[in-house]
Amino acid sequence: MFSHAEGLSSMVVKVAINGYGTIGKRVADAIDAQDDMEIVGVTKTRPSFGCDLAVRKGFPLYCTFDTDEKIAAFAPAGYDCKGGLSDLLAIADIVVDCSPGKVGAQNKEIYDNAGIKHIFQGGEKHAMTGMSYTSSGNHSENMNVQGTRVVSCNTTGLSRTLVPLLHACGSLSVECTMIRRAADPGDSSKGPINAIKPVLKVPSHHGPDVMTVRPEISINSLAVAVPTTIMHVHAIVATLPEGHGMTTESVLALWSEQPRVLIMNGSETGITTTAEVMEFSRDIGRKWGDLHEIFVWEDGVKLDGNNLYYFQAIHQESDVIPENVDAIRALMGLESDWKASVLKTDEAIAAYNGL
Repeated sequence: MFSHAEGLSSMVVKVAINGYGTIGKRVADAIDAQDDMEIVGVTKTRPSFGCDLAVRKGFPLYCTFDTDEKIAAFAPAGYDCKGGLSDLLAIADIVVDCSPGKVGAQNKEIYDNAGIKHIFQGGEKHAMTGMSYTSSGNHSENMNVQGTRVVSCNTTGLSRTLVPLLHACGSLSVECTMIRRAADPGDSSKGPINAIKPVLKVPSHHGPDVMTVRPEISINSLAVAVPTTIMHVHAIVATLPEGHGMTTESVLALWSEQPRVLIMNGSETGITTTAEVMEFSRDIGRKWGDLHEIFVWEDGVKLDGNNLYYFQAIHQESDVIPENVDAIRALMGLESDWKASVLKTDEAIAAYNGL
């Protein structure tokens, strides 16, 4: 890593990806697109088809474990494994943990012992790091910290539309219902198959998790899982304070100025379902058909007195991907202006994908 005297603007951050799966492969590509970051290695627990993608991308392959037996298992499968996780951490400035949820505490101990900065995903608890992150919500609070957690796809989506409202109105009370996909498209082991499954923990964690990045937003949420794999939908009622001075049109104008929020009229475009939102993303050439933006139906937004009603759709596999890049810049002290970081991140990803 460059010394501070050489200037932050010249720093190229060496990034390790621990867990090269649904999120990890996307985060790796997003980081690879940036001119101030480089991937020094990605981990897999064992030889698998995911290793092929890492090899084709030119990302050095490491084993999640440090045991010689686990590392040696890659060679017979035809993969050049450079070493274990400790070897990877030794050459990195920061690690983005994209391993399965609930293993964070074990990994955090490893990162702390290695003295390396670290970013976890939303499957882990806020208390584990004491910090959470969304670009629009609290980029500045995460500057130069040792570790943070990029919040979940749903919390990221809620923050994208609620934080601008908070700034415009001063306070906010929110009730939302999350209509959640049952599994990611590549996961055939989960359900429900022919049922609607309420999440019987009330409130669900999704809404209150917003308060880990913006505690001024009073929010509760309910959640139900439905038999789809492509997106989540939020049905939101946000109560604005008296004298808020907003209209439906001014809310839409406010959101239209925000990065990573996409507003379209369902009646005019014919995009009235999540299937059509995902088809739109594929049509415009997004890699993996990803949609980093939060999709808001313009004709589903209505401000009635103090209550703002709206629907938004969340692509659970991808909306957090650029957030990880911005979180790296915050933790490494590269960019204090969150909008400048977002612009740099998004332009680099678009160019990387030839868009």
